[in-house]
Amino acid sequence: MSNLRLWPAFSSQIIAIVSENASAQSPISESWITNLLAQLYPLCRSITGDGTRATLDILARECGLTMHEVSTGSAVLDWRIPDEWSLRRAVLSGPSGIIADTVSSNLHIVGYSEPCHGDFDLHTLSRHLHSLPDQPTLIPYRTSYYARTWGFCLAHDTLSALGPGKYAVDIDTVLAPGALSYGELLVPGRKREEVLVSTHVCHPALANDNLTGIVATLALADWAAAETREYSYRFLFVPATIGAIAWLAANRDTVERIRHGLVLTGLGDGAPLSYKRSRRGDAAIDRLMSHLLVGKGLILDWSPYGYDERQFCSPGFDLPVGRLSRAPHGTYPEYHTSADNLSFVDAAQVTAAIDLILTAFDAIEAGLVPRSLAPYGEPQLGRRGLFRSVGGALDEGSREYALLWLLSLADGDHDLVDVAERSGLPLADVLTSARLLRTAGLLA
Repeated sequence: MSNLRLWPAFSSQIIAIVSENASAQSPISESWITNLLAQLYPLCRSITGDGTRATLDILARECGLTMHEVSTGSAVLDWRIPDEWSLRRAVLSGPSGIIADTVSSNLHIVGYSEPCHGDFDLHTLSRHLHSLPDQPTLIPYRTSYYARTWGFCLAHDTLSALGPGKYAVDIDTVLAPGALSYGELLVPGRKREEVLVSTHVCHPALANDNLTGIVATLALADWAAAETREYSYRFLFVPATIGAIAWLAANRDTVERIRHGLVLTGLGDGAPLSYKRSRRGDAAIDRLMSHLLVGKGLILDWSPYGYDERQFCSPGFDLPVGRLSRAPHGTYPEYHTSADNLSFVDAAQVTAAIDLILTAFDAIEAGLVPRSLAPYGEPQLGRRGLFRSVGGALDEGSREYALLWLLSLADGDHDLVDVAERSGLPLADVLTSARLLRTAGLLA
């Protein structure tokens, strides 16, 4: 993709300069997204275990990320890493045969269920069965990370049809000391200051709420690595909550370099994009994303409930990290159910989200707060090939108009969003003008 719109009047020399300095297109395609989603979907991810490790192994082959392991029992801020959990297979059988089997869906098992083998009557068993009466054909997603128990998740229609008799429970899981795994990729730029992108990797068989964030983050990592950027870019693939906390505990010095950040999730459904502001509410990333979504999406104020923006924005860290998704969590019927499957996700929606993020990154790379190097009077743009040779009326849609607006507000106190909002010009046009003026030696 390209986030630059070039005017026909550009001289060939200027076109060459801008093309050379424009953002690299990511080779990520919708078919690549679809294929990676299909590859990752069957793996039984959780906050620890073999499924999460296998997911990170696949991502490492795509982008060379580093896997970190934090041992069970390790103190991470106010938390401790729990025992590692992995699923081999879980089957619930009754008088009429198999009722639930994780071979058909990983959602059939309550995440972090302890091993259990035995026969139960329906009354006793029912305390360990979970369903959605209001969505009777769907399997819910349930977990119990920090309280030892076991259970199965069923479609409510299936649960309602169970009759008297003996039921066989065969839960073959491993719950023992091990480690929590997370992936990290740092792409160094010219500056030590960083842009952080984080996504969670702990949900099994949920394509939108988990996998779309993963593939979008991977696509952004590909963009960052395509050429040397101004900023350094750090990409995190972490189990929700405990993974972000583990990373923060190990990186107290690193967080001081983070200037902008995004948590990505739920980018493939049919809703417009929604951005949740950081706890600060007025961080540069908040203003930038809010501007890009005017008339196109939903802007949410900060709340202490959600995804890992809660950890990055906690008062002790107070990082400028917002969250980008489509329909907010819990607001669409497929959320945390078996309906959040591969057919629910639209790869075109994921690529559109990636495009918007790259527009934001283009602005960050360009320098959000420009400063004119020729602030006394209007610099002569014509001799630099930036102004038309024949004078006359100035069209508000012309490139000259954008250049003049940028020079007018490039006082070190106004950012690119200010320029776009006050001029009424698209941010992409303002970015093009910023690159032209910087190339001409008129802008810092």
